[in-house]
Amino acid sequence: MNRNTRVALICAGVFVLMVGASFAAVPLYRLFCQVTGFDGTTQQAVAAPERVLDRTLNINFDTNVRGVPVTFQAEQVRQVVRVGEPTIAFFRVTNTSDHPVEATAAYNVVPEHAGAYFLKLQCFCFESQRIEPGQTLEFPVQYFIDETIETEPEGRGIRNVTLSYTFYPTEGFNPQADASSGAAPAPL
Repeated sequence: MNRNTRVALICAGVFVLMVGASFAAVPLYRLFCQVTGFDGTTQQAVAAPERVLDRTLNINFDTNVRGVPVTFQAEQVRQVVRVGEPTIAFFRVTNTSDHPVEATAAYNVVPEHAGAYFLKLQCFCFESQRIEPGQTLEFPVQYFIDETIETEPEGRGIRNVTLSYTFYPTEGFNPQADASSGAAPAPL
């Protein structure tokens, strides 16, 4: 194999790796954020902590809608929670259209470095939600603030956290296809 052929093969290999990396970047970044809490991504927990501390934080709630005919709001504007104490917040969503809507809620917290300490036990945001025409649903979120917020330098200064949700259409959902197939609505 001559030198020009070798250089061409190396360039082609680098090109293929770069294209592959560009397709893998978004899922890998999402995984990184979910594991580390980077960029305000909250964590998912399997069990509540055993210890509750005296320190309290203000948790504020923000709701947004993008491209879905629903109204969406938090039933409480703010909660004062103790570190380590499991707490439930409720959100209400109403489908204002005449057709079923399937939506997914994206979430994050501000300040962004608080994501590592904000753990959810239960959340409607873990899966897509189907809302029938005119239907109003109430969604709970069970969460707690991890006690490591007291021991890690970037956590000690946090006093206020805003949990923000944005409802957007679930990719691939087509209400006309469901109506024409006679398929029953998916359970929530």
